[in-house]
Amino acid sequence: MTIRPERPDEYDAIYELIRVAFQTAQRSDGTEQDYANALRAGKGYIPELALVAEQDGELIGHVMFTRVQVKDGAQSHDILLVAPVSVVLAHRGQGVGSALMRHGLRRAKEMGFGAAFLLGNPAYYGRFGFVTSSGFGIRYVHDVPAENVMVCELYPGALAGVHGVVDC
Repeated sequence: MTIRPERPDEYDAIYELIRVAFQTAQRSDGTEQDYANALRAGKGYIPELALVAEQDGELIGHVMFTRVQVKDGAQSHDILLVAPVSVVLAHRGQGVGSALMRHGLRRAKEMGFGAAFLLGNPAYYGRFGFVTSSGFGIRYVHDVPAENVMVCELYPGALAGVHGVVDC
């Protein structure tokens, strides 16, 4: 398996990968593929952090890390949003999602980012260092169970003094 940045000529295939992957996800609203396109079209898109997993010429997974802000009044702090994470059904449970997450987090740290934010399952994302964001005073703008609003410091102390609301 190879993990690499997505290419523009793959956007349609990635859209379909995400759509199909979320048809069998535990939680889905059916718009994850459109959300990925919106993130890609936004000013927070970072091409080096939109990653695919490829095996034998087939795309089997995808993740995006995009720039978002934690806002507290007039103050704003850049962090990364991790979303969506997609793995085709036939390759789930084989470490594809974990490899995408580890690669993306390592690359984000190398690029100088200090933290990543996501909405997800604590049992899964906890293995990558994600914890409930409320412990840092970081909230999500929408009503989501607090245990699913998570953040990960990419280096110790990266979130010191960072608190507020994330709207992505």
